[in-house]
Amino acid sequence: MTAFLRHALAAFFLSSLTTTSVFAADRAIIVLDASGSMWGQIDGKAKLEIARDALKTVLQTVPQDMELGLMAYGHREKGSCSDIELVVPPAAGSGGAISAAADKMKFLGKTPLSAAVRQAAEDLRYTEDKATVILITDGLETCNADPCAVGKELEQAGIDFTAHVVGFGLTAEEGRQVACLAENTGGKYIQASDADTLKDALVQTVAAEPAPAPQPAPAPEPAAPEFNIIPTVSLAEGGPDLGVDAGNTWFVHKANADGSQGEYVSTDYGAWKGNLTAGDYILTARQGHAEQSQPVTIAAGEVARPHFTLNAGTLVIRARPSEGADIASGASINVQYPGGGDTTYYGEMKTVFPAGQNVVTVKVGEGVVSETFELKPGETIERDMIAGVGHLLANASYVLGMKVDASGLSVEILKAQKKIDGTRDKVTYGYGPDTKYDLPPGDYVLWAKLDAAEAEAPFSVSVAANVAVDVVLNAGVLAISAPGAKEVRIYGAAKDIQGERKQFHYAYDQQLQVTMPAGDFVIVATRGDDNVQTETPVTVKAGERTEVTAN
Repeated sequence: MTAFLRHALAAFFLSSLTTTSVFAADRAIIVLDASGSMWGQIDGKAKLEIARDALKTVLQTVPQDMELGLMAYGHREKGSCSDIELVVPPAAGSGGAISAAADKMKFLGKTPLSAAVRQAAEDLRYTEDKATVILITDGLETCNADPCAVGKELEQAGIDFTAHVVGFGLTAEEGRQVACLAENTGGKYIQASDADTLKDALVQTVAAEPAPAPQPAPAPEPAAPEFNIIPTVSLAEGGPDLGVDAGNTWFVHKANADGSQGEYVSTDYGAWKGNLTAGDYILTARQGHAEQSQPVTIAAGEVARPHFTLNAGTLVIRARPSEGADIASGASINVQYPGGGDTTYYGEMKTVFPAGQNVVTVKVGEGVVSETFELKPGETIERDMIAGVGHLLANASYVLGMKVDASGLSVEILKAQKKIDGTRDKVTYGYGPDTKYDLPPGDYVLWAKLDAAEAEAPFSVSVAANVAVDVVLNAGVLAISAPGAKEVRIYGAAKDIQGERKQFHYAYDQQLQVTMPAGDFVIVATRGDDNVQTETPVTVKAGERTEVTAN
């Protein structure tokens, strides 16, 4: 039965498209019955499968310039008389699309064949141009329409309209009810029920002049590549390519006429595959602090596969204050590599560097350690670098047991050994209580100052040791009120051999609160335009607050 339908379809094409000139001009739509009855069988095979196979075979013989479309009915809804769709619009070279659409089609609805033929004629603009409709049906009209009347109407209104009908699996009586649709338009009806009747139908429908042999199918165009540039990069010659998660970067620039780097194009990452317009480019691969650039030419229809060798290795450095201690999260790691330098402040570094001499310096607080690595291409060097420091917690107290919590507390760490001029080298400094310092082993002095009170305390540090130092200021707080004063100064009560008193603090205000060392003092308040001064003696006791009014 498949062969019958194939011959039937071929006959329609041959009878209506008999010369090359006609082929070029004709536009036609195949109307396919996709109703539920297509699941019925002929010679043990479902009619819908016969229709699909026949379409595939016949469509291969259709001239490339013939505009052919596909309409279906009953393929989307059950019980609907409006389920009609132009699945493939008429177009040259549409055979593949029609075959694919038929293969995916469902067969489940009613048979509005008259309305479908009318809609196909309208889609072909049958009142303006020559139009041909080929109806393939296995059933009769089920939507209250008259196929014969539709045929007459289309014939009268059309410029050159023809409808051919192929009925398969229909009885002779059923065939007569749909044959009039073809006959009223000058078309052919073929009843494909068995081999003999099909042969007779073919004799009646094949034109005396044979159709021209189909042109050989043109050689398929080579498929365009999905990507036209697929670069790869490795750290060493012959080493593995870096993958998606390697963290490498690609920089694309156009190439100038002299081969130099030109206009920026894009930045991409990882195992990049891309598409660039044809032309010359400079492509740069970068991983960490190693990079390589090379010219790349993109040719139409070709895939460029440049490979980059960075000649680099990986350093993994962890900064630790002492052996076995946790990573010092705030430590700095500086690497001086061929062509540059880089510093991180997170206590740990894992980065690619150019091969060659790499000098790594780790600083944990005031502890510093350096090491030189001869890095080879593709090599990974992993090291814990030990700064060798101890830990200081610094505080100050007014008196022993009375901690200074003021943010104005100033702290300096000095080397214990004095220089020839009696001064000491400053190691580091900080502000406020509970300041922490990482120090190399050695002897130090902690100097603390709060307003006019200051003191120092010696201490020593060893590697990995935790040291707490509390400097006792032996001080109290002096609160002064000097109504009407424009200036207040505090002097020591005792005069030196020159009769001068040491100034400890001052303020251009009527109020003053200051931390003072314990002892006797004089408050000098200055008032008015005549700068009249008054003196008020006061004694400050360590660990106490003293309030005084200077008249």
